[in-house]
Amino acid sequence: MITIKYNFEDGSEPREIQIEPGYTVLEAALLNDIKLNHNCGGVCACSTCHVYIEKGMEHLPETTEKEEDFIDRARDPRLNSRLSCQCDIMEDNTYIEVIVPDQSTIIAS
Repeated sequence: MITIKYNFEDGSEPREIQIEPGYTVLEAALLNDIKLNHNCGGVCACSTCHVYIEKGMEHLPETTEKEEDFIDRARDPRLNSRLSCQCDIMEDNTYIEVIVPDQSTIIAS
């Protein structure tokens, strides 16, 4: 099992979930009723699912040039910024900790 802890900049209560390998950080959130914007449907065509990876970056695939282009468009990008739709978690027994930026000003569909 994979453990993912979601911390929220908007002050919401942190959530820790467990999920089987093979999902993205975005898919894991949505499957566990955690709101995470994803205007493009999770296909790396926007930056609304932007998160900060606090722990476990080594268990995620390398950032592609396309993802980097969209991260550059996100609000307050940092060195640990990723698009949650591009964070495939394939390794079992993995711990990932993310911070979800305040999404209250993002127009989401």
